[in-house]
Amino acid sequence: MIEVLVVDDDTRVARVNAAYVEKVPGFHVAGEAHNAAEALSRLETLPRLDLVLMDHYLPDDTGLAVVREMRRRGHQADVIMVTAARDVSTVQEAMRHGALQYLVKPFAFAGLRAKLEAYADLRRTLDSGGEAEQAQVDRIFGALSATSEPDLPKGHSPTTAELVRQSLLSAEGPLSAQEIADRTGVSRQTAQRYLKLLERTGRATLSLKYGDAGRPEHRYAWATRP
Repeated sequence: MIEVLVVDDDTRVARVNAAYVEKVPGFHVAGEAHNAAEALSRLETLPRLDLVLMDHYLPDDTGLAVVREMRRRGHQADVIMVTAARDVSTVQEAMRHGALQYLVKPFAFAGLRAKLEAYADLRRTLDSGGEAEQAQVDRIFGALSATSEPDLPKGHSPTTAELVRQSLLSAEGPLSAQEIADRTGVSRQTAQRYLKLLERTGRATLSLKYGDAGRPEHRYAWATRP
């Protein structure tokens, strides 16, 4: 499990972000902090910490000041900035102090999930060790620059898209549009429409199952399992 510290001055937002983190397979919230001093204290007391979701606007200091102090003290936990700060100077400073990702508030669950999945993919790549060929270097930097889910076309619901995604992620093998419809409660036509969108954007893969007669059945699987 990837152990995460959630830092946000708003306790309600911190709880929401923590709940989002817990929904992503492979991640666990080790703790929360609501100001800079508490964040630094947590860094000293938590037995293990892999990732910090860091707000910038804290009541006693900035999130970037916390990151600077983390590095000065030798803490190597990775950092994803999760903040309403969107001025270029803050983004540049976050990059210079080693923040791997920068997620601007407000955001939906899909936005944070995409960042966490990219981070998990990065860790798997780095944990393989050894020397890196160019393809692996590209994979590492691709994970660092991964963006959120593409915007849904007009007429598509984020809630329905998430239902379809979760069905694919939890399945043991490829599913048909009818099987997705049965699992989510949407119509077969609606399921097919969202599955085709996921395939076009590279989030799902399509395979064909040939039967005794008639056209082959289209079956879909999630392309990037955690």
